Amino acid sequence: MLRFFSLSSGSCGNCYYLGTDEHGIIIDAGVSLRRVKKVFPENGIDMGTVNGVLVTHDHLDHIRFLGSFCKRLHMPAYMTGTVGKALARHPVTASSTAGYAEYIPDDGTLELPGMSVRCFEVPHDATQTVGYSIETAGHRFVIMTDIGRMTDEAAEYASKADTLVIESNYDMDMLMSGSYPYELKMRIVQGCGHLSNDECASALKRVVHPGLRNIFLCHLSENNNTPEKAYEASSRALSEAGVEKGSIHLRCLPRRYPSPVFFL
Repeated sequence: MLRFFSLSSGSCGNCYYLGTDEHGIIIDAGVSLRRVKKVFPENGIDMGTVNGVLVTHDHLDHIRFLGSFCKRLHMPAYMTGTVGKALARHPVTASSTAGYAEYIPDDGTLELPGMSVRCFEVPHDATQTVGYSIETAGHRFVIMTDIGRMTDEAAEYASKADTLVIESNYDMDMLMSGSYPYELKMRIVQGCGHLSNDECASALKRVVHPGLRNIFLCHLSENNNTPEKAYEASSRALSEAGVEKGSIHLRCLPRRYPSPVFFL
């Protein structure tokens, strides 16, 4: 049985797990190893079955504890060469990931035990940011967090997913009327920052297809969004796209604490 859960999803830290009893993968390492060591056994997951960490990009909320994962668990970190060069210079990861970084081939394809992984670039203001499409246990899982806009390539992967994890970061009215400096607001909205609720909803209309069974909304802003607003925007979009109620499971992932385990 394929399991997915989030340990945290937002600017406070990002970390996700996908796997079966035989093999699994962690996506990003923005939470402490202490939390991982607590949550995994509570959910019946043997750390020995985890193949490593897939890194999406070099922002701190995604790599803060990557060195601990590598050095203390002797776990490889898989990343593009561009992200790898950035992490080799990053003060948080420069020394701690040395010897553990594994570069994804230039064709974007990575074969792991029980898993076939493809990465694809998405727009975000990091050195480089990628999403992942993971085929495992007869299931296609696609994750795109920290994506400033939906590209044709990202949409192509999403339109073939059984499960889609997609950013729904902010409500436009809350952001624009909030206390963030103007420069930060512009950084968020201008195509290389984050997806708004409405942009996420529009993307879902574009990619929804009969095989899509699960949608998880991730990286919700603590200051400029609410789970209710994010859910409502995406739910309305699915309804407008003609999706029968209940045929797709739509959920918001919590920011600061682990989600339940979802069986996909």
